[in-house]
Amino acid sequence: MSAPRLNVVSAVSVIIPWRPAPSRLTAFEAVTSWYAREFPEFTVRTVDTDDDVFVLAACRNKGLAGLSLDDVVVINDADTIPEAGALRGAIAAARTSGLVHLPYTAYHWLGAPGTAQYLTGTDPERCAFELVRGACSGVYVTTPRTWAAHGGQDERFRGWGYEDAAWNLAHETLLGSPPRRHDGRVYALHHVAETRAGARFDANAALMERYRSAAGDPEAMRSLVSERDPASTS
Repeated sequence: MSAPRLNVVSAVSVIIPWRPAPSRLTAFEAVTSWYAREFPEFTVRTVDTDDDVFVLAACRNKGLAGLSLDDVVVINDADTIPEAGALRGAIAAARTSGLVHLPYTAYHWLGAPGTAQYLTGTDPERCAFELVRGACSGVYVTTPRTWAAHGGQDERFRGWGYEDAAWNLAHETLLGSPPRRHDGRVYALHHVAETRAGARFDANAALMERYRSAAGDPEAMRSLVSERDPASTS
C-alpha cells in the first residue's frame, strides 16, 4: 500500500468528522494510525458540532472554517482509509483545479471479514470486500475556496443519509464538472450500521429529491443552496 513519496507541502490539514461510538473506535484508530504512519507531517484533527444528532455535513463545513482559502484539506471519514499514492495526486491537483478531488475510482467496503483481515496485517488490496458503485464520499480533497464556491454541504441533512449524494449533484451543477477522481481505492472498515429510517431519514430523502430536480440547472441549484442558513456554510 506504500507508494514512493512525492514532494507534498506539509501544510495539509486532515479533518475527521467524529463523535465517539463504541463500534466505531477500532476503525477510527485504524484511520488515525494510517495517517501517523503514511503522512506524519500532516495535521490531523477531529471535528464535531453541538447538534443533538451527528451531522456529517456540518462537521465537514466546520472543519474548513477559519482556514486560509487556498489551504489544502483532506476531509476523511472516520472509517475510511485511502491509498497514499492516489491521495498525494489529489492533494497536488486540488491546489489549483477549482474542483473537489476524490482519491479513488473504487470504493471497497471491507465489512466484518475484510476488516478483520486488515487489522491482522493483510494488505487491504487482498482483503474481502464489496464494491460500492457510485460512491462519492469517504475521502474528499479540497480547499476552502473550492468548498465555498458550490456551497459546501447542506446541513439540513441531519443524521444519516444523502448529504454526500446531494453535494455531488451541487458540485457538478455549479462547478460544471463532477469531482475529479484519481485512480485508486479507498477501504471502508466495518462498524455497526446506523439506522436509516424514520422521520429524520424521510426528511433527508425529500430534500434529496429537490437536489435531483435541480441537477443540471445552475439557477435552480443556486436557489436551493441559498435557502440554507448562511451560518451553516460560513
